[in-house]
Amino acid sequence: MAFHFWTNQLPVLWVRYNGGRHVHMPHLLSSIASFSSITPGGPSNHYHNELCNMYKVKHRSPADEKDILSELSDLLPISWPNAVSKVRNDDYVKNEMGSREHHGFLSPEEKFRGVFLQKLRGKTAVEHALTNVPADLNIDIVARVVNRGNLGGKAMTMFFKWALKQPTISADTHSYNVILKALGRRKYFGFMEEMMHEMKSNGTTATLETLSIVMDSFVRAHRVNRAIELFGKLEQFGLERDTESLNVLLQTLCHRSHVGAAKSLLNSVKGKVPFDMTTYNTIIGGWSRMGRVGDIEKNLEAMAADGIAPNCLTFGHLIQGLGRAGQIDDAVHIFDGLKEKGYDPDVSVYNAMIYNFAIIGDFDACIQYYRNMLSERCNPDLNTYKNLIYSFLKFRKVADALEMLDEMLSRGLVPTTGMVTSFIEPLCGYGPPYAALMIYKKARKAGCLVSARAYKLLLMRLSRFGKCGMLLTIWDEMQEAGHLLDGEVYEYIVNGLCNIGQLDNAVLVMEECLHKGFCPSRRIYSKLNTKLLVSNNVEKAYKLFLKIKDARLHDNARRYWRAKGWHF
Repeated sequence: MAFHFWTNQLPVLWVRYNGGRHVHMPHLLSSIASFSSITPGGPSNHYHNELCNMYKVKHRSPADEKDILSELSDLLPISWPNAVSKVRNDDYVKNEMGSREHHGFLSPEEKFRGVFLQKLRGKTAVEHALTNVPADLNIDIVARVVNRGNLGGKAMTMFFKWALKQPTISADTHSYNVILKALGRRKYFGFMEEMMHEMKSNGTTATLETLSIVMDSFVRAHRVNRAIELFGKLEQFGLERDTESLNVLLQTLCHRSHVGAAKSLLNSVKGKVPFDMTTYNTIIGGWSRMGRVGDIEKNLEAMAADGIAPNCLTFGHLIQGLGRAGQIDDAVHIFDGLKEKGYDPDVSVYNAMIYNFAIIGDFDACIQYYRNMLSERCNPDLNTYKNLIYSFLKFRKVADALEMLDEMLSRGLVPTTGMVTSFIEPLCGYGPPYAALMIYKKARKAGCLVSARAYKLLLMRLSRFGKCGMLLTIWDEMQEAGHLLDGEVYEYIVNGLCNIGQLDNAVLVMEECLHKGFCPSRRIYSKLNTKLLVSNNVEKAYKLFLKIKDARLHDNARRYWRAKGWHF
């Protein structure tokens, strides 16, 4: 007896035979396209009879889908490079896709992490397995091993200690900073302090950068008391409780908006640790970001009582704090009176004034202060242009933002990776992607490293507008920059190809996505599957359906084992 049902818009025929088992008949799909209509009610009896006469039914379990895939291999080329070489050379795909090559499935850092998945017993067995890993070890690989994946604190420290024994890794401050930062990010504070003690015992000198990493790890995890306690016992780690170490802790606390804790610390160590200009400027800058003008004035009074005269940075914090508090007129009054007090406004003061007017959208005043800055021969810095460009983009003044970017680059100022991302992000939220691409190209030409997030934003916007020629170019440049691809990137590529009707190429990209071990979302697969069915590519749709189903099984298994602590 035969019956039918519909799965993911694909008609599937099953036949019941003795024993109650069902037999799947994939060969019947090749004849489905020959029928003019397939109704939701299912095929007619004549349809069943004709199909059954054309093919002999074999007894097959639904689990034998790997055999089905091999039998359907003639429907779509599986080899990605060979298949792409046959794609026609059009305006969208050109030949970029044909130049892609497969790389090894496991990266060097994954091979090292894989040793800990074996659950080897004993330190000797683990170190022996690590030594036999076929990879050239360097400090960058060590950083990727401990920063990515899901290793525990014990495994991270064991791997790092083994790495220090290798001739290519130096037991210097930079190497210890790598493991301390990784342990702090995972909140393995016990192991972090252990590595600090070992660092001292090995004779490696801890620097202020080391202290900043450790303090920031505690404060970022809201362990402010632990950070303050650590400051009280710095001698145990080879550091001194002096003004410089105090300033490091204060900067960390104020950067993470724990200005109240910084104030309490300052009161507790007053008279024990001397304060300097940086100490007061740090705490004043923290209150400035919160717009607490009253607290700023109290610290100015304490500063004067200690006999420390304010500098331009101090007035810059005060002006910006007044702007955040909405007291723009008072900020202008203080700025105008600086020269009378014998101060020549520097870049920090001008930046504060530009910021105050930028947040309220008064760009005429921003440009006026910017021009006054240039006329006074005060060279702008990255913060100057960051405030101007970001504000222009926020208020959708794209032409002014691009003009200011050109001026910044003409002065030899290269934007940071975070700045480029902050410029591209608002542009990918409205309008066509042309302006975002211009900023990307200018920054890349200037030698700026573009972040993976910025690349994803560009791919998302280009995919939505169907600009697949540039989409594939950005895809290539993302890989050339050394960024790892993930399932999200492949979904953007598939979506863009679907939007312009390049279904064959979309299937090829999906094949590569599955080959790399990524399982696409149901939304993007449903979109591709629907377009394949509409274009009468039923065989390809069915083959892709089987491969997606197999990939989802592996994806579910991977999530299960990762939940159990395994990472692969």
